[in-house]
Amino acid sequence: MSSGTPTPNADYGCLYGVGVGPGDPELVTIKARRVLQSVPIICVPQSDTSQDSFALSIVREFIDTDRQEILRFGFPTDDAEAAAEVWETAAETLAGRLKEGQDVAFITEGDPMLFSTFSYVLESIRANYPEIAVEIIPGVSSVMAAAARASVPLVTHGQRLAILPAVYGIDDLREAIANYDTIVLMKVNRVLLDALANLESLGLAGKGIYVRRATTDRERVVQDLQQLTEEDLDYFSLLIIKR
Repeated sequence: MSSGTPTPNADYGCLYGVGVGPGDPELVTIKARRVLQSVPIICVPQSDTSQDSFALSIVREFIDTDRQEILRFGFPTDDAEAAAEVWETAAETLAGRLKEGQDVAFITEGDPMLFSTFSYVLESIRANYPEIAVEIIPGVSSVMAAAARASVPLVTHGQRLAILPAVYGIDDLREAIANYDTIVLMKVNRVLLDALANLESLGLAGKGIYVRRATTDRERVVQDLQQLTEEDLDYFSLLIIKR
C-alpha cells in the first residue's frame, strides 16, 4: 500500500540545505563541511544590496572553485513578492541540475530552518518536484551563538522563549514581554531602537543585550542599550531581552 509520499528518484541528485553557522568557520559542522567539499554545485543566496554573500564568506576556504560551480541568486530584502519570484525561479533552476543527477548544496548562514531563505526553495521543490531527495543539515543559529558570546542563558526549566523577526512598536514589544520570559529580536533597526526607549516603562531597563555579528571579527556585545547608535545597527544583529 502506498503511503502517499513519493519515493525519491535514485537517478536524480540530492538537494542539501546546509546551515553554515553564524560566521566563525570553525563552527561549521563536520557533516556540512563534508557535503560542501563533495557536491559539484553550491547555491548561494545573496542580497541585492550586498557585494558578496555572507554565507559564502564563511565556507569559502572549504570550496574548490576549480571543480565546483557557484550558483548565485540575488534577492531583494524589502520586497517579499519579488523575493518569492526569485526563489521560485531558483527552485526551477536547481531542479534542472538535480534531474541531471547532480547534487546541489544550498548554503545559508545560521540554520536552514530558522528564518532562512532556504525554506522558500524547499517549499517550491517539495510542491513541484516531490521526486527529488532533500537532506537538511542543521547549523549553529545566530540566536544560540549570540547567547553564548554574551554568556546569557536564554531559558531555563519552565521558561518560555520567543524569537521575533521584527518588532515595529511598543505594543508588539509589550505583548511579547507579557507572554514570554526571554525575547530575541532579530535584525535590530531604527524603529526597534525607538521602541526600546520605552523599556523603562515596561520595567525592563538594563535587561537587554545587543549582539552584532556574533563569532565574527566584527562582533560587538553591548550590555548598555543607551550606548547604541545608528552606526552599531547591522542586518546580522539581534537583541536578547530577559524579563
